[in-house]
Amino acid sequence: MGVTCSNCGTDNTQDSEFCKKCATPLTHSEEKPIPTETLEVPKEELTTGSTFARRYQIIEELGRGGMGKVYKATDIKIQEKVALKLIKPEIASDKKTLERFGNELRIARKITHKNVGKMFDINEAEGTHYITMEYVSGQDLRGLIRQSRRLGIETALSIVKQVCEGLEEAHKTGVIHRDLKPSNIMIDQEGKVRIMDFGIARSLKEKGITGAGVMIGTPEYMSPEQAEAKEVDRRSDIYSLGVILYEMVTGRVPFEGDTALSIAMRHKGEVPKDPKEYNAQIPDDLSQLILKCMEKDKEVRYQSAGELRAELENIEKGIPTTDREIPKRKPITSKEITVTFGLKRLFIPAIIIVALAIIAIVIWQILPEEKAAPPGPAELSIAVLPFEDLSPQKDQEVLCLGMTDDIISKLSSLPGWKVMNRTSVMHYKDLNKDIKVIGQELGVANILLGSIRQQEDDIRVIAQLVNTDDRFQIWTDTYDRKLEKIFDVQSEIAEQIVKALAVNLSAEDSEKLKKKTTENIEAYRLYLQGRRLWDSRKEEDLFKSLEYFEKALKEDPAYAKAYTGIADTYAVITDYTSVPVKDAYKKAKEAALKALAIDDTLAEAHTSLASIKDWDYDWEGAELEFKRAIELNPGYATARHWYGWHLLCRGDFDDAFAEMKKAQELDPLSFIINDWLGEILYFSRRYEEALEQHKKNVELFPENALIHGNLGNTYVEMEKYEEALVELEKAIAMTGGHLDTKGWLGYAYAKSGRRDDARTIINELIEQANQKYVSPVIIAAIYSALDEGDLAFQWLEKAYESHDIRLCFLKVDPQLDNIRSDPRFETMLKKINLD
Repeated sequence: MGVTCSNCGTDNTQDSEFCKKCATPLTHSEEKPIPTETLEVPKEELTTGSTFARRYQIIEELGRGGMGKVYKATDIKIQEKVALKLIKPEIASDKKTLERFGNELRIARKITHKNVGKMFDINEAEGTHYITMEYVSGQDLRGLIRQSRRLGIETALSIVKQVCEGLEEAHKTGVIHRDLKPSNIMIDQEGKVRIMDFGIARSLKEKGITGAGVMIGTPEYMSPEQAEAKEVDRRSDIYSLGVILYEMVTGRVPFEGDTALSIAMRHKGEVPKDPKEYNAQIPDDLSQLILKCMEKDKEVRYQSAGELRAELENIEKGIPTTDREIPKRKPITSKEITVTFGLKRLFIPAIIIVALAIIAIVIWQILPEEKAAPPGPAELSIAVLPFEDLSPQKDQEVLCLGMTDDIISKLSSLPGWKVMNRTSVMHYKDLNKDIKVIGQELGVANILLGSIRQQEDDIRVIAQLVNTDDRFQIWTDTYDRKLEKIFDVQSEIAEQIVKALAVNLSAEDSEKLKKKTTENIEAYRLYLQGRRLWDSRKEEDLFKSLEYFEKALKEDPAYAKAYTGIADTYAVITDYTSVPVKDAYKKAKEAALKALAIDDTLAEAHTSLASIKDWDYDWEGAELEFKRAIELNPGYATARHWYGWHLLCRGDFDDAFAEMKKAQELDPLSFIINDWLGEILYFSRRYEEALEQHKKNVELFPENALIHGNLGNTYVEMEKYEEALVELEKAIAMTGGHLDTKGWLGYAYAKSGRRDDARTIINELIEQANQKYVSPVIIAAIYSALDEGDLAFQWLEKAYESHDIRLCFLKVDPQLDNIRSDPRFETMLKKINLD
């Protein structure tokens, strides 16, 4: 015989402690006592693949919080995925706490809304109490903020409006959340928002559930009344939502501290800074809305979620068209005309209707039509995301990256295709991000997903082509091959992508897809390791990359790409290390020529040689090589990047910027390409625009010394010396006193009138030059700022003698403007063929 719930009358099994429908604690009759069970040790952790409570098969851990760990699991009984939260033993041991959770679950079940995650059950098994709730496939808002640092205004408004709708329904039901925070807000794969975990929600109609004087909530997001452990109402959730919106648009919470108490007290007594101080793009009315949500006095806040949502909608209507999608005007349908005319015919003569209709049409035609949203990404645009390693030992990461890299290289060689380059797609490795969002972020219509599983000499490769707009699977296939055939698989996948997108290729382009640069798996692995290190542009990584490229050549002496790796490393190494320029130049040229001798159709090799010809002041020869590289592979971002650099040196600012923008379109998350966009603006003397770009770069790459240094240089030319010194000192600290950044600081001192400090740095650089290579151009720039032209030209001559690559910027460098009118300057330009 079962147990009947005294609250709702539902029959439950004899061993149930809570009603399966309303979660009310059950009272068992004395005649039918619950059998005594063996005492079990409460579980605090579950393993993937295990089964809990004979019902829930654990898939993975989703996270952990103050209450316990949360797992994604399959409910075997109903074959549905659920979220399963284990309650910590120290919490579950308190019967009053369990009773509170049971009551609160019963209350939370009353909320049925598309923007509220469903709560299912609270129960006990294997000595452990647990809660089950709806599993939402997607990402929590905390992860989204961490990835984006701060969200766009449109995205933030869309999310918060949906949260408001969910809260509005909960508040109507008489429930407040009391712990609203980004990790409790889930965004599914379609962009729909769910408020999760009403586990500590409390009914407004029921008192005493939590207990007087008990502070519940997360310090960063709690309201002042929560901080004081006072009674709270729906306006506490409004405050928390204001904090969340603040973080979404600024990338930071309004109050931080060393302890939970210190943060809570700041909420209680400190006025938050205007969010516009952290993000000038925030509209004034949105900034005011956020601060109103966070008023200390709850009577001054928005009084309901509905009121807040209405205000958000008003603000959204005022967002510029560049920030939101504006629907096109819909043509008036015959049905609409019939309905409108039918209503008006009751009141107005037909003749007036016709006249009004004609006037309306005329006005419609002469009024300026709102601009439609920008067109979506081109059909032939694709991002090949990093292949997932499904091997038992998870030790095939390099092979996975190689598959990604090679398919990118093949597709980017096709004319008319936009293919995201390696650096940008690598940002999505291991990210569980929605396909549509990735497509929007990268501006592509298609995404290739894939995985590799290797077991001994066998591999299984699965590839899937997906449309980013509707997530439609265009094509998928599985390849079971021997490891030695992996290069064939790469070509086959590239060919299938082309077929799936219904593209007809010339015979020449078809051959490009079949081309192999090596048949040696180990050489291939070593080359990929070297390229990954090269991408970072860090001193230590550049030296290591050379080692990998050289090892690759030992495995396959005819591996042309490995030679291009060596050439490219020596081409940039003097910018980041103290390798003598002449040595680097000689080795770079030698490697590039060897690569071309092996394969003269390799775009990477022509790009390498072009950069070396720039270094040799052979501008016309470099131009030909760059154009050949781009002809061979129009989607190779490095060729576009270095060609933009070449055009800048020649003073072709507009063409340089256009070429660098093309590079950015192909590799939008490359720090070096973004940095050079700012640098072209800087060399063009468009300092305000350069400042804006470099600030964006600092937000994207806050730990990059070069970006801070170039931001500092821009401030110097704008005579904002205080800001300049802050950024330059950051750059020096990050590099441990690299000679370039120290030289930039010396130039800033000279420009700002701190002549003695500038001379001190010159002396340090000259002393260092006895031990390692120091760019003479940097010393010349400091002397130029000190108006000591003779010394500046002496050092420029040394730069010419040592073949310093920085001399390539002589024609455009603002740091040499003080000596530009000197006749010797024109002579120097002639020496490097830039007159």
